[in-house]
Order: sequence, then structure tokens, then C-alpha cells
Amino acid sequence: MTTPGRPWRADAIEVVTLDGVALLADGLDFPEGPVAMADGGVIVTEIDSARITRIGPDGAVDVVARCDGGPNGAAIGPDGALYVCNNGGRYASGTYQGGWVDRVDIGTGAIERLYTEYQGRRLSGPNDLVFDEAGGFWFSDLGKTRGRERDVGSIYYAGIDGDSLVEAIHPAEMPNGIGLSPDGGTVYYAETGTARLRARRVTGPGTVAPLEGHGSASVLAGLPGHQGFDSLAVDSQGNVCVAMLVTGGVTVIAPDGDSVVRYVLGPEFHDDMTTNICFGGPDLTTAYITLGHTGRVVTVRWPVPGLRLAYNA
Repeated sequence: MTTPGRPWRADAIEVVTLDGVALLADGLDFPEGPVAMADGGVIVTEIDSARITRIGPDGAVDVVARCDGGPNGAAIGPDGALYVCNNGGRYASGTYQGGWVDRVDIGTGAIERLYTEYQGRRLSGPNDLVFDEAGGFWFSDLGKTRGRERDVGSIYYAGIDGDSLVEAIHPAEMPNGIGLSPDGGTVYYAETGTARLRARRVTGPGTVAPLEGHGSASVLAGLPGHQGFDSLAVDSQGNVCVAMLVTGGVTVIAPDGDSVVRYVLGPEFHDDMTTNICFGGPDLTTAYITLGHTGRVVTVRWPVPGLRLAYNA
């Protein structure tokens, strides 16, 4: 297990400006959930227009599927389908009725709704997911702010059969991005509102070791000031790469919590709603970064190869 985390001072964080950032696509409607494809393209979700979109290596944009709510995090499953966390859309829209998890056939665009509730309680805002080697997936439910009320978040573990759902962690404070360590022995999740990254030891499919005391040892790192954590990816060295809200860019946290580096995109591509990152290319050193506020996807050569996921397309 990792050592207890600590809040990092802003002046203790190394800041690196990435060189060679290139625009892949723009005009997107709050992109999220990037999934790197074997042809050099990427699939993203467009939250605000409820679309799942494929971007070719040449930047050509095609709609894979149209759905309801707000499609968020996405991942390829063991059957080659795309699994999507849907946050249910914005509460202020007046149409929000809860969130869910879908299976999407990439070839046909057909959507199958897998999970809408757990033990009679409606899912609030499923956000991001990651598959393990056993073929199941962990996903975060961020909760939902509903006027003066807010649902408390959870971490779930599910099977692709649509009939296997376990609440692994509750309560969780606005859990957003989620990932697994290279050995699968640690599940990481990012807390949006607190800008904390938590790490829990996995003891089996859908089970984690209990917290000790107040659970401070589960905090791998926390950042100061007004900023937030969005979705994340893990690299081949086990570093956790977290997309940043408010400040923009990607913050990389070592698996022992002993170093934090913030990578920024430079003024041309700065976006205060950097929503997610994934890795692709033959050597997994191409980072695809989704920029929600400006509606763009950019690519850049990443300093460390990404972690090869359990399933890819």
C-alpha cells in the first residue's frame, strides 16, 4: 500500500510546459472519455450534446452513437464493445432522472442500458470506469448536486452481464477519475471538489481493504487552492495522471505520493476544463487530452509511456 499522502504546497510542485502539442479536433461539445484506437484515432464522448464521437487520425469526426443524458467516461470491454458511464445530464436541464451505465456497439451504434440502480437506489452520476484483467470494471459515481441538496458518491464494481453490481466504497467525496495500478492491486480515484487523489488496496473483484482510523492513509496527494480533479489515466511507471479543472493541464502524481508534477499545454491550448487523458500509439507515448471548455482534443508526445489497458480496440 502507499504511504499516507500530504497536501502539496503550490511552490513545491514542478511545472512543465509540454512541447509539440497538436490540435486533433475542435468544435466538440464538452469532450470527455477519450479511448485510443488502433488506427491512431480516438473515440470521445460529448457530454453536452449526448454523442459518442470517433475522431480519425486525420481529425475527421464521425458520430458513433447518439444517446440520452450526458455520456462521460468510456472504456473498451472484453467483448470489444464500448462501455460508457452516463451522468444523466445536467440537473438544471429539468430532464435529469438519474444516471446509468451503457454498452455501445461501436460498429452499429446500438446502445444497451446495463445498470440504472443499486439495491433499489438510483445511480446518481456515473462518471468514469476502468476494466481489470478479470473482465469486470470499476466505476465512479460522482453523485449529483440538486439545488440545495447533493447525493453522496460511491465506487462500484460491475460485470458486463448487466446483472453483477457491487458497491465497493461508500461514502466517497465526489469521486471522478478512476484507474488501476499496473499490478491491479490498487484502485485510484480522484475527488473533484477536494482535489485529492485516493488509493485503496484491492483485495478481490469489487472488494478493497478497510480503512484504518480516519482513512488519511488513503489520500495519496492533495493540492491547495481553488482547483479540482477530473478524470485520470495511469502510466507504465504507475504514475497517476489527473486532468485538472480550474487551473487546466494534467497533474502527475507518483505512486508513492512523493512527487507531483503539473504539465501545462501553453497559452495556445490552455483550457480551464481539462477533462481527461488517455494514451495510444504503437508505444503508448501519444497522449490524447480532452479540453471541455474550448471543445478540443489535442495530442502530445508524453514523457512516459502509458499503461496498456486490459482491453483495447
